[in-house]
Amino acid sequence: MVLRTCWKSRHKSSCEPAARWIRLALAALFWLCATQLASGNGMVGETKFVVHKDAEFDVTYNDTVTSVNQTVYAFNHTISWNKTEGVRVTVDVMQQHLESPILFVVRQKQAVMSFQVPLILRGLYQRKYPYKHVGRTLCQPPTRAASETQYFYVDVSTLSSQVTNYQLRVSRVESFTLQTNKIFSFTASPSQPQYFKYVFPDGVDTVIVKVNSDMNFPCSVMSVQDIQCPVYDLDNNVAFIGMYQTMTKKGAITVQRKDFPSNSFYVVVVVKTEDEACGGPLRFYPLRPDELIDAGNRTKVLDVMVSPAINSEKYVMGMLFCLGIFLSFYLLTLLVACLDNRRMKKRRELFQVPADTSPAETGKTPTSPYEYGSFADNGSTLSSEAVTDSATSTDNNYGYMERSLDSVGRSRQESLSSVEEDDYDILDDINSDKNIVRTKKYLCVSDLARKDKRVLSKKYQIYFWNIATIAVFYALPVIQLVITYQTVVNVTGNQDICYYNFLCAHPLGALSAFNNILSNLGYVMLGLLFLLIVLQRDIVHNRALVRNDLSALECGIPKHFGLFYAMGTALMMEGLLSACYHVCPNYTNFQFDTSFMYMIAGLCMLKLYQKRHPDINASAYTAYACLAAVIFFSVLGVVFGRGNMVFWIVFSVIHILATLLLSTQLYYMGRWRLNAGILRRIVYVIYTDCIRQCSGPMYIDRMVLLVMGNIVNWSLAAYGLIERPNDFASYLLAIAICNLLLYFAFYIIMKLRSGERIKCLPLVCILFTAVVWGFALYFFFQGLSTWQKTPAESREHNRDCILLSFFDDHDIWHFLSSIAMFGSFLVLLTMDDDLDTVQRDKIFVF
Repeated sequence: MVLRTCWKSRHKSSCEPAARWIRLALAALFWLCATQLASGNGMVGETKFVVHKDAEFDVTYNDTVTSVNQTVYAFNHTISWNKTEGVRVTVDVMQQHLESPILFVVRQKQAVMSFQVPLILRGLYQRKYPYKHVGRTLCQPPTRAASETQYFYVDVSTLSSQVTNYQLRVSRVESFTLQTNKIFSFTASPSQPQYFKYVFPDGVDTVIVKVNSDMNFPCSVMSVQDIQCPVYDLDNNVAFIGMYQTMTKKGAITVQRKDFPSNSFYVVVVVKTEDEACGGPLRFYPLRPDELIDAGNRTKVLDVMVSPAINSEKYVMGMLFCLGIFLSFYLLTLLVACLDNRRMKKRRELFQVPADTSPAETGKTPTSPYEYGSFADNGSTLSSEAVTDSATSTDNNYGYMERSLDSVGRSRQESLSSVEEDDYDILDDINSDKNIVRTKKYLCVSDLARKDKRVLSKKYQIYFWNIATIAVFYALPVIQLVITYQTVVNVTGNQDICYYNFLCAHPLGALSAFNNILSNLGYVMLGLLFLLIVLQRDIVHNRALVRNDLSALECGIPKHFGLFYAMGTALMMEGLLSACYHVCPNYTNFQFDTSFMYMIAGLCMLKLYQKRHPDINASAYTAYACLAAVIFFSVLGVVFGRGNMVFWIVFSVIHILATLLLSTQLYYMGRWRLNAGILRRIVYVIYTDCIRQCSGPMYIDRMVLLVMGNIVNWSLAAYGLIERPNDFASYLLAIAICNLLLYFAFYIIMKLRSGERIKCLPLVCILFTAVVWGFALYFFFQGLSTWQKTPAESREHNRDCILLSFFDDHDIWHFLSSIAMFGSFLVLLTMDDDLDTVQRDKIFVF
């Protein structure tokens, strides 16, 4: 009632004594409660003394502290808006064993920093490392005044009852602000992190921060953080903000002005308590959970330099250079096509061949592929040796009858949906004919090109449609995943997720390494160019079939373009998926970069085999199922293959068994069966051909190829079992490439041995491709990064850009390998053009 009266009539002097007495009563009550609480905690009679000292910079203070005394050091310094001066607090504790740590609290105008000494830093598995020498740099709050004097205080206290000696020193940091293109050296340790400030100069929007050291270990972390307090500069909190990466000898982070509104940032360097994150050894386990472990000397000498990155002109020049290189192949192809068209027109004018005349004289069918010195001296004439007409040589050809022109030249406009390959294979007489024809000692292409062309065309077109479907279903989740990867990197700032070449990683938008993505453009553009070349050949061939051109009907290697379309699509997808991999390269998505490499190697081998075995080549479903199994093992190898002996034993056994089964399939041209009686038949063949009488193989050429192939594959299997390489995906790709090169070399050798020749264009392509492959492999093995090691160890391989200050060695590998693959495809497309006027019963199978 008194308070209400006073509130209503607060101007009356009669209420003032009553209010004063009430305040005194409340103060006495609060004092009594505080005294009772202190006595309950056993603090009655204990007095704490606070000593205030005016301190100076660069002076070492040797003092003591106990639980009953606290020391406050007062410092002041003058700062200005155009100059940043670093202040560093260094503390040493003398005693070896402390009852309780000493707490240091630094109070500034807009920030508070506290730490204890000994400083306890944790490692893996809760290991604890004490540090009695601690150095921390104070975060400098910004000022807008031209000059301002700021005060800060260092409070020293402890709960230990024993007297503890310590040393305190506050000093100014020389060269706290980094200068562009100037190297600054410093030392750091887990308890003495360092950070410096950098301000973007006018006209510079992107810089590269490089930190180097001559020492691999101790492991360290470099971080780029915004200008704000607090600065996270300890091993246990450096990853809380900004961009960061672990490092041993090299570290580099590209920083863009747009990410820092203050146009400046801090470069923070922290030495880790353990080296496991950088691939170093892991320390022993402590005997007791709370046991403190001596970390030893973990001081590291480093140097830092900030240099401007490339400007927008370099980006434009890099893109124009990339487009110019591959567009020049389009112009070169157009020029070659025009010259070839003019040459063909002149040739048709000079040599007019009647439509009802055979393109070659008929004669005696050779009994060996090596009876001829040459089948075609100039690509348009054949051997003049007298031979019998094919219609009267059915005995020699085991049932092969020359088809009438009416039958062969029937209209191609008829629907293919009613034509199935199985319609020609289920009859018993056809099966018996297969066994007779395909087991001849010397086979001709005509023996393995007996099926209807429409059937085979439909069969091989499935290769293209299947790979197009696979590409869509494979690429869409890949694109979604790598976008997620890039988002995670940008949001968390963890640059250990992706294995870039950080010394030549040029960002664009949200992408961290645009140059590695751009350099994959060649695969897409050259793959599209190859598809256009194949389409042009396909159209020309179909026109020849429509007009019943005998050269197209009965001569040369049968033209089936489905596999070529699949190869061109695979090359384009390789470029797309390689670009996706390079958005954030690491071991979990490396299969994106290799999956279509397996496809390309497999399709090239199938195309080589299809050239002279069109009737018995694998179907698209079988081929893609086998390639899917290869990719499945690739994933298993990446996930479980590292050092797993069981996996390598299982894979090696499967590799050898697959090699043996494929060798049998190729040797017997598919005329064998895998059933319960296979072992009995193997024993019988060994007994009759090796024990009872020693007879050589019937198909010597095939046997030579298969023996060489088995030697290569068994050697690769043994290497994998003994060495167990960490990069299983590359090991699997090496197996595919070795088999492809072996088969290609065998094909070329047998082609020349059979008296055939290689025309000028494919010969130029072979030589050009071989040279380009050589240079491409040189740049590939430079190894600018490797996810087989830790991110810090991978950065030791990073190098600067070498082309236009925009592209690195791996980008040049992309350029050259795309050109080399395109050249390899052209070789497969044109290498048998010399046989276009040679009858198929005179082209031998090997």
